[in-house]
Parts: sequence; structure tokens; C-alpha cells
Amino acid sequence: MSKRYVKGFILSLLVIVGFTQRESRNGLPVQTAENGGLFLPEGFEATVVIDSLPGRARHIAINENGDIYVKARFARDKDESVIALRDTNGDGRADVIKRFGGLARERAYGTAMRIYNGYLYFSSELYVYRYKLKPGELVPSSPMEVVMADDHPHGMHEHIAKPITFDKAGHMYVAFGAPSNCCQPKNRTPDMAGIDPCPMLEDHGGIWQFDANKTNQTQKDGRRYATGLRSVVGMDWNFADNSLYALQHGRDDFLMLWAEKYSPWESAVLPAEELFKVKEGMDGGWPYCYYDQVQGKKLLNPEYGGDGKTVGRCDKCEKPLIGFPAHWAPNDMLFYQGNSFPDRYKNGAFIAFHGSTNRAPYPQAGYFIGFMSAKSGAIASDWEVFADGFAGVDPVANVSDAVYRPMGIAMGPDGSLYLSETEKGKIWRVTYKGSKTNFGTTQLAQMEKRKTMSNIRNPDKIKDDLDRGKPIVGSKVYSVYCSACHQRNGMGDSQRFPPLADSEWVLGDKKKLITVLLQGLEGPIEVKGQSYNNAMPQHSFLKNEDIAEVLTHIRTHFGNTADAVTTAEVNEVRVALNPKSTAPAKRKK
Repeated sequence: MSKRYVKGFILSLLVIVGFTQRESRNGLPVQTAENGGLFLPEGFEATVVIDSLPGRARHIAINENGDIYVKARFARDKDESVIALRDTNGDGRADVIKRFGGLARERAYGTAMRIYNGYLYFSSELYVYRYKLKPGELVPSSPMEVVMADDHPHGMHEHIAKPITFDKAGHMYVAFGAPSNCCQPKNRTPDMAGIDPCPMLEDHGGIWQFDANKTNQTQKDGRRYATGLRSVVGMDWNFADNSLYALQHGRDDFLMLWAEKYSPWESAVLPAEELFKVKEGMDGGWPYCYYDQVQGKKLLNPEYGGDGKTVGRCDKCEKPLIGFPAHWAPNDMLFYQGNSFPDRYKNGAFIAFHGSTNRAPYPQAGYFIGFMSAKSGAIASDWEVFADGFAGVDPVANVSDAVYRPMGIAMGPDGSLYLSETEKGKIWRVTYKGSKTNFGTTQLAQMEKRKTMSNIRNPDKIKDDLDRGKPIVGSKVYSVYCSACHQRNGMGDSQRFPPLADSEWVLGDKKKLITVLLQGLEGPIEVKGQSYNNAMPQHSFLKNEDIAEVLTHIRTHFGNTADAVTTAEVNEVRVALNPKSTAPAKRKK
């Protein structure tokens, strides 16, 4: 064994021991390797089913024989969209891994994975597929069927994930996310009013109901069940009260788009991520309204004349059951129907908070599994921490600092809970080994202390400002317009937003780079061998010198050593793209 290896092992051991002791002194639950690094209520145990997966992991489903089906985060080619796992020797770890399914190369937004009525359903950005499951088969021998195709001519766009769920009556529910932050003529442009009425609501920004047993459907074959929902990734049918529940991702960029109306702190904690009990015909309010969980009100968005106080037309919109703090990214939801956990978990909802990307200068937040209990089928209005420790660091300054980001939740045939994460494709199985009758306030109070961690608590306006007392280093333009996606360290988030460090897009042709900033970019691209499929908004509203400054910044920071971009080079590209264009004036401070 090399000295270098021994030294690294000792340092790692010291870090683990020190972390455990520090947590113990604070009276918080102790993180142990036996729980796969997770914090759980007393009596619960977590075992690692698999440490990592090719293609990583999004949502998951468990068959009645214990086989695990994982929606891959990345599919390099046809027949790689689903990862099937089986434990053949009973040790709790998957030892057989197979890939299958899907029509073509897929990227960030493949999401759904459900088993319904003997079929395995899953989705990509544009399709919902299914396979008939046969007893004993890990990889289905039946042909793949297309249940629903998104045939809109616009193709890819932001919020294009296709989460699905099913009711008792043979209906499938599919969310169609809005291809915009707030329905502006030019998406994510500062001080620009939204389109009123918003035409996107005709076929986006809502949930559609389909026949679960019919194939080759398009959106026209379904009917709009609910509207005014910007982006839904987590939703589930609650069989206890026979209702649909959905989690909406709130809008972004208060500070970047409306700097005169919102402070950095307000932009970090607002607006809420909303949990709705979705009734047919419901209007969640997007794009006109957002929910302020601090004031407990639906308020007008600034794109529609709002000022952080005005309710206006929003009094007619559906209020959520609860508003979670901004940007936590609730990406999956499961109503627990099992019997192996203490009784208080029956019919309650587990929620996977994938974690924020855009809370700077405050710590990123989320990165845990929450739980909401139920009484007589009704979900409580408060929530608790069920599983934490995924991020592995405190605070999370950049998304790339987080070791794991929880994503999928599924229940096994024995009532155990399976959790997946997106950074490496790790999967945990959570079981309960304690006394059901003795489980109560002591165990819950123990986990309640986790709410003091920086990834869960509301940040203090002054104390939690990561830039407090520090000089502004590098480009202020980057801090305002770029860091929310590409992060303060230029490493992106490994999911939707590519890294700038050592990127061929950054270090390559300057004209191409300037064009991307002026015009924006949508659709699949590849950066450093990894696929990304998101929307970068245009930044033509920036002055030529601002664009030159920020592009020079990213070409000379984050380990990059390319030459500078000049104002003249920016102007040359701007004029070539639009000969009649002139550089905009500076925004008001």
C-alpha cells in the first residue's frame, strides 16, 4: 500500500470522525456509513443498492418481485433509456444491470418511471413509452409502445420533462411544462412585460389527462385537466382521497430581471415551490401570479405589473396547500401505501427536493427528502425532514459541491422505500427496524433539528450571505446574469447547465461564443463529451462592453487561459446578426 494512499485514507477518516463529533455536539443525528451516509429518524436504516450507474438516474419504479427500473439521466443511443437492476443472491445489492428502451439519444429531461396495470411506463422529453411486463423477465421481451408523443413543432425547450401518474379509472396524467420563465416576448429579458393573455397556456403550462390504455396518442387526444402550472416534475395520485397532487417549480430570476423591485435575499427565498391538490379545471396562476410563502399570498408577477405586494387578478387563482422555499426543486412525490413503516407514515407524502442552483449569494438549498403526514386522507399543512445528508457539505456554495442530489422515490413490494439520486446514479433502500408502537415525538424532534442546516433553513439576510465582507472578484456581469446556471465556480450543475471550465464552447471560436450570448441557444449540445439540453436565454440587452467583459472573464477564469474578447468584436457580430441593431443603453441602477 502506497504512502500516498495511506495518507489519503487517514485524512478521509479524520474528516468523517470530525464531522460525526461536530454533529453529535450539536445534538443532531449522527451520520454513519451503515446508513449509506444519510441522516434518518431513529429506527430507520438505509442500505446502498448500487453506488453508481452508467447514465446516472432520474425516477425509479420497483416491480412486485423486487426488480428495479431506473430512468437514465443520459441515454447515449437507442435502447439505453431504462436501466434494469436485479439482486440475484439476496444480499440487498444489485448484481445484474441491463439497459433497454427508448427511440433515440436522450438527455436531461427524461423523467417518468411507473408500473401501472402490468406495464412499465417511462418518458423522454418528447415521448411516453410502455412495455408489457411478464413474470420472471428483467428486460421485457414485449415490443415497446409509444403511448403519447409531444408533436409540437417547436421541439425541445425548457421545462419539457414529462412526469406521469395514473388514477383508478384508467387515466394517465402528463404535465406539459411552459417553454418560458414568465411568458415574455423574449424569454428572461430584464424589465420586459409578459404577453397578456399568454398564448403558451393553450397547449403548455398545465396537466393533460389521457387514456392510459391507448397508444400513439398526441396532446390533441387528451384533455386539459389543469392550467397555470409553469413546471411540474413531481406528481402522484393519492388513492386515499382519490385525487391528483402536483408540485410546481416557481419562476426564477427576480433579481436578474427586476433588480429595482427585488433584493438578492428576496430572489433567493421567493417565490414558493407550490404543492397543489389538483382539481379538474384548476388554475395555478402562471404566468400572471406567484405564491409568496412569507406573506401567504398569491401576488402579481412583475411582468404583469406586480411590485411584491399587489394581489390583483391573483385572488382568483388556486392557492397551494403549502409553499416551500424557493428553488428547492421538488422533483418527485410518493404517497406511501405500505405497512412496514410506523402508522403515521401511512398515506403520507414523501417529496424529493433535488436542490437549488440559483440562490447565490446565499447557500444553495434543498437536497433532502421531506415528508408530509396525512389524517383521514388529507395532507397536513406542515412538513418534516425524513432523509438528509445527500449534499455531503455545509454550506452548498455551488451545485457541483453537492455529492448527491435526491431525485426519485419508489416503494418496494415489502413497503421499503427506494431513493435515487442524479449525480452518480446511487440508489438506497430504506427500511424500518425499530418498534412501530414506540415511534413518536423523540424521533421526530431529532430530525426537526436538521432544519437548522443551511440547505434547509431560511437564510439570514446578513449572516448567510456568502459574499459578505468579500470584494467582488471578477465580472459583476457574470455574477448577475450567469452564475445562477453556470455557478460561481464555472462548473455548471452537471444536469442542465454545462460547465464553462475547459469548455470547447468557451475556448473555441469567439464569434460563435458571442453569437450564443446575443441570440441564446436551445436544443441539445455536447460539452466535454456530455449532453445538455436546455435553453440559454439571449442577452442582447447587454451593452457591447458588458458582453466583452463577461466573455473575457469566462475565457480567463475557472482555469481557462484564452485571449480576451473586445468590444469591437462584439459589435461586429451584433451588426452581422442584425445590421439595423444598436447596442442598448445601460439599465437603471
